[in-house]
Parts: sequence; structure tokens; C-alpha cells
Amino acid sequence: MGHEVGGGLPDPLSLAPHHHATVRRPWGSFTVLEEGKGYKIKRIEVMPNHRLSLQMHHHRSEHWIVVSGTAKVTCGDREILIGSNESTYVPRCTPHRLGNPGTIPLIIIEVQNGEYLGEDDIIRFQDDYARANPLENGR
Repeated sequence: MGHEVGGGLPDPLSLAPHHHATVRRPWGSFTVLEEGKGYKIKRIEVMPNHRLSLQMHHHRSEHWIVVSGTAKVTCGDREILIGSNESTYVPRCTPHRLGNPGTIPLIIIEVQNGEYLGEDDIIRFQDDYARANPLENGR
């Protein structure tokens, strides 16, 4: 459980919930829930009628689990719709996109696996918000 302090009682700070920073994007937001060597877990929220860029990662694969809403998933040359309690897998080096065709926010849990999980491991092929590819402009 928690770390013990003087008299064997748990340290109250070790029992406190962890607060995670939420990062806003034009399509919604994401929060890193946990990360460790070789993995990262995110909560991603996509606003209705918005989508992420068509993108690819060289160093990681991703598993997406839909918590609520409907996801329109492009993975390679395949396009599928998945709903609550359904999931899909995106292999590394595969062009992919996540979109929300619905009327309520799409919430997914993303599990990333790979040797490098930095936000700069992204090649954007198409972006609705005219964001440049970070690898092309040094960011």
C-alpha cells in the first residue's frame, strides 16, 4: 500500500491520488495516466466531428480501447467503426487516424508499446488543423 512513516502508519501523501496534466489539442485532449519502460497509457478525448491527423510512428505500436462514443479508425488501407468496450491494434510504421463521427465526446484508452514513446515520433500525412510535421521543422 503506502510507504510507512514512524509507528508503522502509512504516509498519507503516498495514498493521495496522482494528478495528471491534461494536454489540449485542436481535436480534444489527452492525459498520460501512467508510463514506464516500454509503455505509456493515455486517456484520449476527441470532440464530436473532429479527428486526429493521419499519422505514423516509427518506434511504437498502439492499442485503442473505446470507453464511450464511437471511433472511426483508419489503419493502413482499412477503415472501421468501433464502439464502447471494443478495441483495435495499430502496428508501428502503419499510417493511422482516429476520428469521432458521433455527437458525444469519444473517450478511448490508448496503450503505447515501444522502445521510444516521445511525442515527436510522428510523421503527419494529413492534418485538419494545418499543423506541420514536427520532424520537418525541428520540433
